Amino acid sequence: MKKRKYRKMVYYGKYVVEVDVELIDDSGDWSPYLSVEDAGKLDYVRKALQKGDLGAAKNFGPVYELTPVHI
Repeated sequence: MKKRKYRKMVYYGKYVVEVDVELIDDSGDWSPYLSVEDAGKLDYVRKALQKGDLGAAKNFGPVYELTPVHI
């Protein structure tokens, strides 16, 4: 079993947060997968964004505001 670092982007509305997680690689059919803790971290960040709590979301990584580009 190997673990590798991965940066997951969590989107909600006009915000996105870069969250560092570890992907677990093994020989199983579900590989690669997240640990329960990392999956919970992503859920927490998504819920914080849904509530508009950017302060809680920024504890897990940089928060960006998406701006549409009109061409």
